[in-house]
Amino acid sequence: MAATKYLKYLNVLSLFDTKRTRDIFQINPTLPTHRTEADEIHIDVFDYSPSHLEEANFYSIEPSFPFRDNNNISWINIGGIRKKDIESICTHFGVHYLILEDILSINQRPKMDEMEPVLFCLLNMLYFNEATGAVETEQISIVLGNNFVLSIQEDAHRDVFNPVREKLRVANSKLRLSGADYLCYALLDMIVDNYYLVMEKIGERIEFLEDRIIRSTNKRSLAEINALRKELIVLKRNVSPVRDLINGFLRTDSDLMEDKTHKYFKDIYDHIIQANDLAESYRDMMINLQDLYLSNVNLKMNEVMKVMAIVTCLLAPATVIGGIFGMNFDKLPYIHNEHGFFIAATLMILAPIIMVYIFRKRGWF
Repeated sequence: MAATKYLKYLNVLSLFDTKRTRDIFQINPTLPTHRTEADEIHIDVFDYSPSHLEEANFYSIEPSFPFRDNNNISWINIGGIRKKDIESICTHFGVHYLILEDILSINQRPKMDEMEPVLFCLLNMLYFNEATGAVETEQISIVLGNNFVLSIQEDAHRDVFNPVREKLRVANSKLRLSGADYLCYALLDMIVDNYYLVMEKIGERIEFLEDRIIRSTNKRSLAEINALRKELIVLKRNVSPVRDLINGFLRTDSDLMEDKTHKYFKDIYDHIIQANDLAESYRDMMINLQDLYLSNVNLKMNEVMKVMAIVTCLLAPATVIGGIFGMNFDKLPYIHNEHGFFIAATLMILAPIIMVYIFRKRGWF
């Protein structure tokens, strides 16, 4: 593992960096889109029926056009977004201009729209970066049409759809025997299932942090609590709206959705409700961790003050005795006694010993 991963911990203040906060909160979808266009696009096509499967890979948009008009189910997955290419494929497949704008936008809230002749949804795939401990997002747009599904994602090199691809390669699988609406369900289901993998990683971080705070409390613990709370904000912001998105598919009367497919979307709805509840639980755990941290800090401070108070009490008799016999009076008891020093020193030692015995007997320490 790279040593640079731990360099940020050398400076505790670097853990309180506000750049991540700016990335999370400085989002304004009403501003003009300034998307950096991909250098290249990668197009995967799965054209299938119960007895037929054709896989194709392209690096330009035009070769995917013929798949619209055949009698098979076509899944066209576009990795990388370039405005010209997205406009071209949306025009060819009859996708409304407003949907095109949503596809090209950034930092959109997950949502579902019904604009004839297609159903459209936009949400984020989530990934957990082990090196930085951050929740990374990738916007994906899914267009469900008559016998086709378009999925348009920002990154051409990663997604969560490999299990779907493997199922499509199996003859007579549920995916191969079903329509395009079931394929849309399968894609959404994989995205939601991957949310749980990300949440599991965050849960492990929370559990590890809780154990460490119980054992020892330091400034880095507070910094990590702060960092984890930011990642939970990202998680909650992306997971919570998906409930309304799935509910949109359940309520639609579109002919693109078969009645038998509704039960599968109901299953996703149940999963996203559970994911929301889990995110809320993590949020409560982080609040409890912060309270635990503050309690440990106060406890440590109380222990320090307790020790200082005991030391002060034990030194008080010696201070009093030394102060009395240090007064500038001509006549003081034992001031000219040859054993006066030893008597005073004995009292100074004996008094703290008696006080320690009394304190221990009362259970003060």
